[in-house]
Amino acid sequence: MSKSSGWDQRLVVGSDGKGLVGHAGAVLLRKCADRTGLTSALNKVLPRGKGPGWWDRGTVLVCLAVVITLGATSMSDIGLLAHQRLVFGDRPSESTVRRALAGLNEKVLKRVGKARAKVRAHVWALLARRPQGFPWLTVAGKLLTGWVVIDMDATLITAHSDKQGAAATFKKGYGFHPLGAWCANTAECLAMLLRPGNAGSNTVADHIRVLGDAIAQLPAGYRRKLLIRVDGAGATHELLEHLERMNRVWRSVRFTVGWTITAADETAIEQVPADAWTDSLHQDGTATGTAHVAELTGLNPRLAGWTGTLRLLVRRTRPSARHARNLTALEKRTGWRYQIVATNITRIAGVPGSHQPQWLDALHRAHAGVEDHVRHGKATGLRNLPSKDWTVNQGWTLTCNIAADLAAWTRLLGLYDQPDLAHAEPDTLRYRLLHLPARLATHARRRVLSIPGTWPWADAFTLCWRRLTLLPPAT
Repeated sequence: MSKSSGWDQRLVVGSDGKGLVGHAGAVLLRKCADRTGLTSALNKVLPRGKGPGWWDRGTVLVCLAVVITLGATSMSDIGLLAHQRLVFGDRPSESTVRRALAGLNEKVLKRVGKARAKVRAHVWALLARRPQGFPWLTVAGKLLTGWVVIDMDATLITAHSDKQGAAATFKKGYGFHPLGAWCANTAECLAMLLRPGNAGSNTVADHIRVLGDAIAQLPAGYRRKLLIRVDGAGATHELLEHLERMNRVWRSVRFTVGWTITAADETAIEQVPADAWTDSLHQDGTATGTAHVAELTGLNPRLAGWTGTLRLLVRRTRPSARHARNLTALEKRTGWRYQIVATNITRIAGVPGSHQPQWLDALHRAHAGVEDHVRHGKATGLRNLPSKDWTVNQGWTLTCNIAADLAAWTRLLGLYDQPDLAHAEPDTLRYRLLHLPARLATHARRRVLSIPGTWPWADAFTLCWRRLTLLPPAT
């Protein structure tokens, strides 16, 4: 018999195992929520009831956020915690979860937002105490110390049945069109506005609201240097003027936004001298000869009607096959595909070369990372909204944002020096840590949760647990 066959000889499969715990990584997420003060903070601001069967609503939201991080896609998946009763005790029922989400009206959501901001301030203080300090971004080989980067983007959520607020989308689908803001430094979801499917991509009021909610989530000491990145939906007079007005003596607000190319822009591009094009930069700071960047500011008359500090940078690349059918006459004639970025950055103090077009181009291209955040959000509960009720779905969206924070905090506080886990995506984190099986035993009046010692990431699991256990409690 070959080594590749016969593995099932004398193998008996049963379902009577005792003391076994599946998805043991849930203890890391719940420990993170408790030690950072998230659970207690939510319990303080959410409505409380009485009676032996009452569940504190903050605890319910944390339990739901934990199972969403584990891969839950509906409220009924809270039943997963029934299989971890040996560790966590009783779990909330599906009806309790539904009532908790239904109680998250606009007034309550504001209180939850303040509670999350307070917890985030504590978490960021802990991040600053790590050996490598707070995770400042590096763009094209240059460290942006002191700058908090907020990326904004909208996404589509398909509704497969009739739900309150669902509508036809601009891509001829049916569902919802939420707008979110993420912190590029930490991968946290700072704010998200659930919107009907027919909501506009460049609605100024929505962008201003989400941006305001996102900034409110930042600790006060981290609001002094803000860099906002938005795609072409942000290139509106009202939004850019709003961003300029946000500048104060004590606060600098810089932005990069996509720019829809018009005939006037193409006329300006044709006037760019051949020797003005420079090689673009990779994110490690090295040059690439496959794309080029040039300054377009002084050549484009469109800027006359915009804010006085606006700069335009143009990037050219060879078009791919999927772009061929949408090329303009200029692009077909020159053989290049053009993209324009607008920014108010003239120079960033302490960052040499930050005025150069190729560096600013690399800075804006890094905004593409928001697509990963959106994809991760879809992987942690946002692929489908589970209820027909708008308020419940709004509460589900908030809980998904909390789940994203929990996953980020667990990595940042417990796995920051583990090269294959520090930036792990949700599916990777689940496979390597969260979905581990374990055995629970009692020894010397203590409960001992044991994971397989031969698992490649067993040491990382126990290290993460020790680090989360030793976190100083929130005050």
